[in-house]
Amino acid sequence: MSEQRPRVLLSVASSLDGYIDDTARRRLILSNQQDLDRVDEVRASVDAILVGASTIRADDPRLLVRSAELRRRRVAAGSPASPARVTVTRTGEVDPAAQFFTEGDTARLVYTDDGAVAAVRSRLGAVATVIGAGDPLDVHRLLADLAGRGIGTLMVEGGGAMHTLFLTAGVVDELHLVYAPFFVGDAEAPRFVHPGTFPQDAAHRMTLAEARPIGDVVLLRYLVEGPPVEDAL
Repeated sequence: MSEQRPRVLLSVASSLDGYIDDTARRRLILSNQQDLDRVDEVRASVDAILVGASTIRADDPRLLVRSAELRRRRVAAGSPASPARVTVTRTGEVDPAAQFFTEGDTARLVYTDDGAVAAVRSRLGAVATVIGAGDPLDVHRLLADLAGRGIGTLMVEGGGAMHTLFLTAGVVDELHLVYAPFFVGDAEAPRFVHPGTFPQDAAHRMTLAEARPIGDVVLLRYLVEGPPVEDAL
């Protein structure tokens, strides 16, 4: 890598037509138990997990390693039982009582615009470390700060705004994409990436490292490398 930053692994489960949820009040289940076990293994292998503030508000995730054996192995290797937790917010509108901040004994890092640091610190108090990463927030500065804190591998779990932010910044090294066997077909539902946000020269051909059925879903694992599509053809 040309810049000092963690390796970035982007993980997402999607419908066949590219949606990560629908518009119903109940959360759409896209994965299955076998795949959740796989994700748990991936979580156990990384140093930090990142989700956006909207994901914290909508899903209240714990982002912990579930398997007792995987937690034991991490601790035996000198790491916390679960990876550090990272989020991005420009408004600070996250609940300090959310499980992201209260569950597990691991670092909680909140990145925001430089000008919003004081307000976000005031809102969150001691439940997290709040860091300015530019004004507006610069994902490259965020990653450089994580590297300085000893984060070697970052897993980005969502939602669509975070997927789009990291992909358009050109900082994703590996993509784990799980397809669920159905369509959503609702234009109002959230998508894997936001349409209309990629520049014309952003298309790169990725290297397929693995294609694997997991029960009724399929995992596609891509390495994000190589020249732009038009140069590779």
